[in-house]
Order: sequence, then C-alpha cells, then structure tokens
Amino acid sequence: MRSRRVIAAFLILASAVGGPGAIPAADPPSPEQSGEITPTRVSYLYGEVSFWRPGAPEWAEAKTNTPLAPGDILYTGADGNAELQIGPRAFVRAGNGTQLGLDNDEPDFVQFRVTAGHTAIDVREMPAGHTVEVDTPNAAFTIERRGYYHVDLSEDTTTFRAHRGGSATATPASGAAAAVGPNQQIVIAGAETPNVETSVAPSLSAWDRWNNQRTAYLIQPTNVQNVSPGMYGTEELAQHGTWRTEETYGPVWAPASVPPGWVPYSTGRWIWDPRFGWTWLDAAPWGWAPYHYGRWVFVRGYWGWAPGPVVVRPVYAPALVVFLGGPVVVAARPVHWAPLGWGEPVIPWWGRPGFVGVAWWGGWGGPRVVNNVVVNRTTTVNVTNINVYGNVHVHNAVVGVSEERFGRGAVQTTRVDDARVRELTPVRGPLQIKPVAASAMSAERSSLTPPPAARERTVVATRAPRNFSPALRAQGLGAEREAPPAVSPRIVPAPKRTVVAPPPEGQSVGQRPRAGETPNARRPEPSSAPSAGPAPPRPGPRAAPASPESGQSKRPPVDDGIGARKVGPPPPPPRSAAESRQGRPHAPQDQRRHPEPKQGQPTQRSGERPPENKEKQPEK
Repeated sequence: MRSRRVIAAFLILASAVGGPGAIPAADPPSPEQSGEITPTRVSYLYGEVSFWRPGAPEWAEAKTNTPLAPGDILYTGADGNAELQIGPRAFVRAGNGTQLGLDNDEPDFVQFRVTAGHTAIDVREMPAGHTVEVDTPNAAFTIERRGYYHVDLSEDTTTFRAHRGGSATATPASGAAAAVGPNQQIVIAGAETPNVETSVAPSLSAWDRWNNQRTAYLIQPTNVQNVSPGMYGTEELAQHGTWRTEETYGPVWAPASVPPGWVPYSTGRWIWDPRFGWTWLDAAPWGWAPYHYGRWVFVRGYWGWAPGPVVVRPVYAPALVVFLGGPVVVAARPVHWAPLGWGEPVIPWWGRPGFVGVAWWGGWGGPRVVNNVVVNRTTTVNVTNINVYGNVHVHNAVVGVSEERFGRGAVQTTRVDDARVRELTPVRGPLQIKPVAASAMSAERSSLTPPPAARERTVVATRAPRNFSPALRAQGLGAEREAPPAVSPRIVPAPKRTVVAPPPEGQSVGQRPRAGETPNARRPEPSSAPSAGPAPPRPGPRAAPASPESGQSKRPPVDDGIGARKVGPPPPPPRSAAESRQGRPHAPQDQRRHPEPKQGQPTQRSGERPPENKEKQPEK
C-alpha cells in the first residue's frame, strides 16, 4: 500500500510541475503509427516451424515472440505446431503440415490465409464490431463472435467446424454465403462451382482438446497480476522470474537465471518490421511484455521490469530504448542503445512526420520524467532538451554493435566503458540505418520450405491483402528468390454482420451427435500418445505457476483432419534432440517447450495415451 501512495504522490507532482523547454503537444498520431495496434504475436512453437517475411532471402527458423506483419507466413513441418496470439484472450494455432499467412491486421479486423493443413481459432473474447477472417481455397470464413473453430484442408475440400457457442459465415467463390451455426460443420468441395454440405459437427479431437486446455492455461487470472489487462506475453513471467515490490516503482518483475552482467536488450536481434521499423526480438521465452511495455529499472543491484500503474489499455512499442550515437571509430560508426528508465519517454523512430522524433509516453500510466524531472502530462518536451537518461549511467547498461552489423543477425554486443558513455548523445529521430535482406529474418538458420502446392494456392477473401511492397522497396528491400508467388485472392462480398441470440437459460447451444449420426466422423482409436521426450533442465528457481491443464508440457497431438481422426504417435522429428540443440543459444531452445507441470499438477507420462473418451465429449 505504501508503494501505491508513493506512485500516487508522483502522479500528483506530475500534474503540478512543468518541464524545461515545454512546447504544446503534437497532433496525436494515427493508431498504427503510434503503436496502438498490437501486432499478432508468435506465442508458442513446437517442432520445425518456418517463417518468411517479404524482403527475406529465404525461409528462416521461426522464433517465439516475433511480432507479425501483413505478408508474413508460417509453415509447420511434420511434427510442428505454432500458436499466434491475436488478442488478450484469442489465439490461432496451426497443426502439423500447415501454411498460415497473415494478410491484414487492423484494430478491428484480422485476416489469415490457410492454404494447407489444420488450423484452430480459439476466441474467448470478441469485442463488439471486431472480425476474424480465415481465407481458404474454397471459401472465406467470417467470425464475429467468440467460440472455438477448426479448419481442415485437403486437396480440393475445406471443412470448417464451430464449437463452444461459436458461429460464422462461409462465403465460397460463388458468393452465396452460408451460415455455420453452433456445433455445426460445413464441407465445401470445389472452387468454381462449389458443393456445400452442412451437418452436425463431430466430437472434439485430441488436438481440439489440447487447444482448449492450452487456452485455459494462458488466460488464467494469475497471468495478469500486476500488469494492465490486455497485455500480451504475461503468462511467461511467473514461469521465468519473480515479482517484488519496490517503494518507488511498485510491482517489479526480475528475470531468473540471467548470467552475471546481463542487461536488458542484450540477448536478441533487431529485425525490420514494415510498420514499426526497427523492432527488438528477444531470445528469451519471456521476451515480449518486458520489451514492448513498461520500463526497466536498476534497483538494489538487480535489473527489474516495472510495468507501471495499471492503464485501461496498454500500448505496444517496437522497443523501449534510447539510441545513442558517437564519434566514428576506425571507419565504423557504432550504434548503441540502453533501456528507458522509469517514466522516461521514447523518441519514436517509426511512424509519420510529426510523430517521429517527438517525446512519447504512449500506454505509460506512471509519472513522466525528463532529465530526472517530473513533467506536466499535458505537454511534451522539445527533444533537443532531453539529454539525461537514467539507465545510461548504470555500469555496463549501454550496449551496441557496429553499424554494419546492426539488423543483420543476433547482436554480438560490445560494452561501453563509463568514459566513452559520456561522449555519446541521444538519437533524436529516425535511425539512419537501412535494412538489408537479413533484417527481415527471425533467425540465421534457414528452415523448411513449404511444398509448391501450399505456396501457390489461391484463396477466397472478402478483402485484398495489405501490400507493403512499396514501403519495402523504399527501404531497398525487394522481392527475393524464395518469395512465395504473389497469388491474388478471389474477392467476394463481405457478409452482413449478424447478431446471434444466446440460447435460452438452461439449454445448450447445440446438441451433441449420437454415435453413427455424423457421416465420416470416427471415434478415435486407441493408440500410444505422442511423447515430447524428457524436458530440458531449467536452471535456477522459478515461481510456481497456477496449475496448468494436463499435458501442457507435452507434444501437441497430431491432427489428421476430419475423416481420419485416429490419434497416434507423430512422425519422427526431422533431427535428433542433440542436433536441434547445436548452434542455438540456451534461451531460444528453452522457448520451444511449454514449462513442465509442477509437483502435484496433472501430467502425462511418456508413451501413455490420452485418457480414452468413453462418453461423448461435452462442449466447453
């Protein structure tokens, strides 16, 4: 309580004190330019998953916590699974052998294209007026209400199912929209003259149940303690660190098991985002929330992340650092940076003129601090007068690379001695470094390329995909040899927005089919469960998480699609566990598995099949 009173006093002081050099606030930037759009986040990976971004020279190994932009594509291998976070309580997951692309990502509209495999859309919260669209070769599926949805693709057929009260609209290439009600399934065969059949949805598969369990774990209330609701990536914090209360800053999270001398923004890479420019991609599994929200503080000998007072809506930033420049050293101009301290503004290097270079506190609910002085919240400060950043003067807090290495792979940082730090000056505006092809890659390692059948399939859509090609060309990034073919979608009219009334009190939204009623739906046959193998040791103590659902540390079940519902062991991995560890830093390998359950939590032994569903699976 005392820390809350201190923060409150800070806020009162902030409203009473004006900073030097104050000027009227600039015009508010657009939502996208100010970072008020939270990018779709790669939140979980298992097995071999490839990533491609326009401008990249080849498909690269996907990395957890990569912020996606329209045009990005993921492909999962034979044992791969990928999870994307599209909202605080909304996720899209790709099963094995799936190509999933992001075509649009706007505040109220997210559009994906699926050209192969199996995809789940688990929406536990859908704000009014928001839409998720899934475009497939046979139809565009418009989702406007919460629920669980499953998409299966075969050579010429798309099967779409709605569960848990969900409903959607299917629009094939013919333009004749069809409603998909709760617990219904629609099968669309053919594209030019599609054949459409609707029936009762079959029971949930093992992969569907894993999706339900995974989401239930992620949205536990304990995962959002001490942070603003709506902030992505908070589920990893309890697993990889501890919360403390500091009198000046309130709740502060300290990462566990970091090496001596570690500082924030030192283990990762700078990638080029077509919307936000230079963006930090950290190597740690917890590396989303602490690098895109809040501030870092050095207190009592440790680095901690301070989210600040809770705000109504957190605002994403590509990184929260101050860039520092200095004199040329042996014909190479180094680029340095340091984490922003408590209350300090970021000087945007992204966005439109009038926003770039203007001190900005977007999403920050605490006091505003300039040159160690609290300033009035209704004014901004001329950036030429911002010369003092608290963390810059913390020993070894300033790191950097040569300009020729910036944005070209994992940073090999150099520490700057205290004498040199005094020669550095803040960069006030855009960072004058052009991206190269490597800047569009999430990793140096090349990865699996999707088969031509997946890369070259067109889809049905209600909107054309957002095209960042002009912006990329302006930065010197053009189409590379490994780029997927630019296959234009077949545009169909968007369906009218519908409002589905909830079921009467005491009644379910759909009736489960009896055995034998649903064509082509088979009861899963007994088989051994897939095994993830022994989990890698996790160094250091960690806080005990709230109990996750059974199997969260295990390999996701393989989904063989409707009509082939047998749950069996997945194919052997493409490389051994020992080989997969070669050449990878410890932190990225750690992100490949969900933390194992603690003692007393339900788990699943290696080689043991999932509990047999003797009765019909109830809807959740």
